[in-house]
Amino acid sequence: MKNLKIKSKPLLLIVLAGAQLACASILKGQTTTNSQEDIQALQLEIQQMQQKVNVLERQQQEAQQAQANAIQASPRLTVGTDGVNFISANSNFVASLHAWVQVDSRTFFEDIKAPGTDGFLIRRARPIFQATVFHNFDFMLMPEFAGSGAPQILDTYINYHPIPELQFQTGKFKPPVGLENLEPDIYTFLNERSLATDLVPYRSIGAELHGDLFGGVFSYAGGVFNALPDYTTTTINSDPDNDLAFVGRLFTMPFKETSLSPLQGLGFGVSGSYERDGTNAAAAGLTPGYTTDGQEKFFTYATSTVPHGPHWRISPQGYYYYGPLGIMAEYVVSDQDVKKITAPVATADLKNTAWEVQGGWVLTGENDSYMGVTPRHPFSIHDGGWGAWQVVGRYEELHVDSGAFPEYASLATSASDAHAWAAGVNWYLNNNLRANLSFSHTIFTGGTTGAVTKQAENVFFTRMQLAF
Repeated sequence: MKNLKIKSKPLLLIVLAGAQLACASILKGQTTTNSQEDIQALQLEIQQMQQKVNVLERQQQEAQQAQANAIQASPRLTVGTDGVNFISANSNFVASLHAWVQVDSRTFFEDIKAPGTDGFLIRRARPIFQATVFHNFDFMLMPEFAGSGAPQILDTYINYHPIPELQFQTGKFKPPVGLENLEPDIYTFLNERSLATDLVPYRSIGAELHGDLFGGVFSYAGGVFNALPDYTTTTINSDPDNDLAFVGRLFTMPFKETSLSPLQGLGFGVSGSYERDGTNAAAAGLTPGYTTDGQEKFFTYATSTVPHGPHWRISPQGYYYYGPLGIMAEYVVSDQDVKKITAPVATADLKNTAWEVQGGWVLTGENDSYMGVTPRHPFSIHDGGWGAWQVVGRYEELHVDSGAFPEYASLATSASDAHAWAAGVNWYLNNNLRANLSFSHTIFTGGTTGAVTKQAENVFFTRMQLAF
């Protein structure tokens, strides 16, 4: 028995249990053929066997720990629905590669031919590289290869996050103004952002402090950026006539950490910016134009109009998500002093406003969120899954200050107001694939001879999206 090798814990337990039963039987006098010495020898052998079991268990634990340590000390590369991920042996370097591709179509329906072009387009094509160095330093690089122009860098920044409550970020990224604008492009309800986003800045170069307090119950961001014209895809790198823009945002989800589940998805806040602009050489310093859902310009300033003085924005905003329901709303004011540089020279303080409310309902019952929908049953012909289906809708308005006409913009070719509604269906096939169908209708006030504004805009959209 001393040479017996026990290879599994269950077998050891069986042997020990049998030995203990035998010993107990002997001690009770049921077996009288063995002497007292034999009983003591059997008890000693059982104790020795228990010691061997303990040694084997300790060796097994040490081997498992050594294997875990070896895995932890080795670099790891994984590929999955969340992209390509790499972590170094000492965990000081973590990197991931992602990509977004959106293939759209737009079909314009007009009684009078408008400049909108029917057809397919690559709306976005973005490889995304992210890395974390020495645990606290994040890096982000996101170029854009879609569009008719040359490829450009959309986002590139460094973020230092010693703690979630206090982080410092610098580089090129979205200033924290607006709600819909800050939502990633792959999660928006509809193909294009609303008219309210026309009045907030797109991207710029700067630096900000930001953080999440109490587990995300309260969030803040405040920073300094280069000049921030209303929504434009042209980055303002520097402008000697413009001071820097100061930007801030406060947002709270007061019930996030409570047991009140119907209110956990309620969030609201306010954001804004302030800068003082000098006299630029063109109206592009104000905005290159406000665009419709179909991405057609319905308002532009005259080329003789330039920014000249204070420019401030404010945007109260909020959303509510509960189960399959998602709702988002915001209001934006963009107030800017402008100057007409041709005779007769004139100045004005123009206040443009916009608002939108949009929402969706997931028909298949999944939870909606600010970061999209995750289907419970991904689409599969073999398994019978149909993904997640969502109906969405939006109403939006933009109003240009009446003081802009006729000195600073043409009422004949630019609309003073735009009102739009849109509705659609989103199909989330799985975590990476999404298909959209939607229709948008926009009507205008003014601009009776403008190519875009002389009739209502009616556009049918489709999209196939891959994001990982």
